[in-house]
Amino acid sequence: MLPKSKIEILEEKSQLAELGGGQLRIDKQHKAGRLTARERIDHLFDAGTFVEIDKFVTHRCTDFGMENTKPLGDGVVTGYGKIESRLMYVFAQDFTVAGGSLSRANADKIIKIMDLAMKMGAPVIGLNDSGGARIQEGVESLAGYADIFYRNVRSSGVIPQISAILGPCAGGAVYSPAITDFILMVKETSFMFVTGPDVIKTVTNEDVTMEDLGGAMAHNKKSGVAHFTADDDEQAVMMIRELMSFIPSNNMEDPPQKICTDDLERLEPKLDKIIPEDPNKPYNMFDIIMPVIDNNHFLEVQPHYAQNIIVGFARIAGKPVGIVANQPSVLAGVLDIASSTKAARFVRFCDAFNIPLITFEDVPGFLPGTAQEFGGIIKHGAKLLYAFAEATVPKITIITRKAYGGAYDVMSSKHIGADVNYAYPTAEIAVMGPDGAVNIIYRNLSEEERKEKVIEYRENFASPYKAAALGYIDEIIYPHETRKKIVQALEMTKNKTDNTPPKKHGNIPL
Repeated sequence: MLPKSKIEILEEKSQLAELGGGQLRIDKQHKAGRLTARERIDHLFDAGTFVEIDKFVTHRCTDFGMENTKPLGDGVVTGYGKIESRLMYVFAQDFTVAGGSLSRANADKIIKIMDLAMKMGAPVIGLNDSGGARIQEGVESLAGYADIFYRNVRSSGVIPQISAILGPCAGGAVYSPAITDFILMVKETSFMFVTGPDVIKTVTNEDVTMEDLGGAMAHNKKSGVAHFTADDDEQAVMMIRELMSFIPSNNMEDPPQKICTDDLERLEPKLDKIIPEDPNKPYNMFDIIMPVIDNNHFLEVQPHYAQNIIVGFARIAGKPVGIVANQPSVLAGVLDIASSTKAARFVRFCDAFNIPLITFEDVPGFLPGTAQEFGGIIKHGAKLLYAFAEATVPKITIITRKAYGGAYDVMSSKHIGADVNYAYPTAEIAVMGPDGAVNIIYRNLSEEERKEKVIEYRENFASPYKAAALGYIDEIIYPHETRKKIVQALEMTKNKTDNTPPKKHGNIPL
């Protein structure tokens, strides 16, 4: 038998690396409803653009018989490719090799990718599917995690970082995704937790399943740790592609613009009838948002969590914008702990990556109650206040109805740096609602007198005209002109510069 040529050896090793943990384990992965690391990458990038790095890296462990098995690639596929012709870096953990566990060698592969991404100013996408630290390597594996965490923090606000949880993610492994900008999870096949059900049972005697403890809906609806939910791996990577279409490659670039086929002057007469006559009657804020944005296309972030506030990405005149909006149909649109934190994180992301902020405001105040006060609503509400005040991107606010008390200030008011503040004729801007105000100001009135004072207060103080007279509202607009007015405001503010005082960083109330 003739010796193999150098080319044949390369071909053989390459095929071996691409097989990961072998066909049996690949079949097992498919049976569990999950794709392999390489299949996920193929779905993620434009066809034929993926370039692999460190394909032949092997682990360096010599304990517990590990030296006898050294799979090529060592359980993580790393490299770069293109999404809509834009450079992106990726690491995809391969569960078919040692359960995707993190060794020192594959941590070094991930670190190399992260360092390259920072140098080139390109996003990093992590496709997580790992059993955690490789126990056989002890502290070396833990050191690998810490090196990755450090780079996550250094990269934060400089390049976008996206994490897809496509299998288990436990223990120290959860902290890298937690630092990144967005987390996607897949229903029924992905899990995140610091300690698993077995440990919880031992320590606290609680019985809980993996799904209830750390499944996709647990983190998208209850904890707010995750931002998006997918039905399967293919949908998850398609969602990443859509998300990246709104986000620039780094903090020095503008977000990617698309050709706008939607009429910039479009009027929406139905908006004039959305706000109910009764100020206590709810309506759906999406009925205002959707007609105003380009082509009714809105990518909502955290749609299942803190639904009293809406955050997400859209385009107006072809340019990406971040939308923050109170939702009157859920808890009357009040601000509470969860909604304040949700919106604050989103606002800070948009500010870091030069995405203008559009705020639709209908807020009756902060949610009262001991649970909120003891939970730190003062501190958490201040996060949103801080985020809006800190943001230097163009900020446009539309008050559709209620803007009461401190919540008026917090929701991107003129006083904390909003550039353009519009109000509908239905806007009510006051310290509190007319009923509450009259009860405090006037005592011992008959029911008839009280009703008269409520009407008087609403006309004089709970209307947009007092604020407009003071210059706190730039213009009271016809609702049907909302899209046109936002387009004008974005055009006016597109070259905005706002220099903050020199400092290392602020101290946001955490």
